[in-house]
Amino acid sequence: MKTNFAKFAMVSSLTLAAVLPVAATAMDASAATDLNIRSGPASNYTVLGVIPGGETAMLDGCIDDGSWCRVSYDGVDGWAYAPYLTVTAEEEAYVLPERPSSVQVSTVTYEDTGETLRDQRAGASAGVVIGSLAAYAAGGPVGGIIAGGILGGAVGSASVEPTTETVTYIQSNPVDTVFLDGEVAVGAGVPQDVTLYEIPTQPEFRYVNINGQTVLVNPENNTIVRVFR
Repeated sequence: MKTNFAKFAMVSSLTLAAVLPVAATAMDASAATDLNIRSGPASNYTVLGVIPGGETAMLDGCIDDGSWCRVSYDGVDGWAYAPYLTVTAEEEAYVLPERPSSVQVSTVTYEDTGETLRDQRAGASAGVVIGSLAAYAAGGPVGGIIAGGILGGAVGSASVEPTTETVTYIQSNPVDTVFLDGEVAVGAGVPQDVTLYEIPTQPEFRYVNINGQTVLVNPENNTIVRVFR
């Protein structure tokens, strides 16, 4: 009887362990495309570095609403936009906000000691459009994105090469910054009411400055195809 009870206890313990959520500790997270590391959890903070698409960073935790997470990559500590971070659960890749409940992430806080996003927008020039970038990776499992070659920035930085004349034109013709929620990344969707500027040397594309970074946009679907860093 003792032997049977011991076996039952062991099986029960294994069953219990299988249904308990993963402890909320630091974990690995991959970037679905080249992803900015910022000094704070918002799109107005300074860019400290970039996690290349497909590379893995250490994830320490996310702010309460889960939109921005504290990460560490290649010696750079900062904040990255959660919809472009992926984690693995049950051998499936998920964007962080759509991960299974079994994968728990610690909640971390951030004290803004400088200019806030609201302050920066309040002081912006007239005519600036306030809106949100649509995250390409949002919407659950990203296995299809990975299989399609988008993970790693294959769409945009690898497939769209602006000519030297285009780069020169963009640099010589700067435009006002548009402040948008979300993160500037290849594949992100730009709102339709944002003004895009023509490029005489490559008329199939447009450009605009979003959150301080100039981007190349495909006007057919308003998707960012290149970020100039």
